[in-house]
Amino acid sequence: MRHGKKFNHLGRKVGHRRALLANLSIALITHKRIRTTLAKAKALRKHIEPIITKAKDNTTHSRRVVFSYLQNKEAVKELFGVIAEKVGDRPGGYVRVIKTGFRQGDAAEMAMIELVDFNEVYSAKDETPSSGSGKKRRRRRGGGKATTATTTAAAAATTVVTEASDEEE
Repeated sequence: MRHGKKFNHLGRKVGHRRALLANLSIALITHKRIRTTLAKAKALRKHIEPIITKAKDNTTHSRRVVFSYLQNKEAVKELFGVIAEKVGDRPGGYVRVIKTGFRQGDAAEMAMIELVDFNEVYSAKDETPSSGSGKKRRRRRGGGKATTATTTAAAAATTVVTEASDEEE
């Protein structure tokens, strides 16, 4: 029976699942973005988030613990170097899973998993209303855009008309 076992077994035994998640983690650390099935991407997210959190503390013990999961020196160097430097101030949520559709052969649901701080398109440093950039918050009602555009156009037209009438006099 599987009472209380809430994680996805991915149709594999324990050793195979650990090796799969370690290989996916190494690929994600190396390439910063990988494409896999949605189930594997979700399992990888739960696997790699604590590893990245551990990498923020650059001590010998944390390096050994991370190496015990990954078993790859280059990936550990990359994780403790470049990645830990970028995610140092982030409190969590280091990876993003984006659904990309279905695979042609077996219609498996595919997803792209990527490190959040290494994507310039979805960068966290964009000016968002919560970041205090001073911009007006966007509303869903849509009444503000049309009226401001028409009023600015009308104001520009009246200034042109008044300038033209002043020149004639």
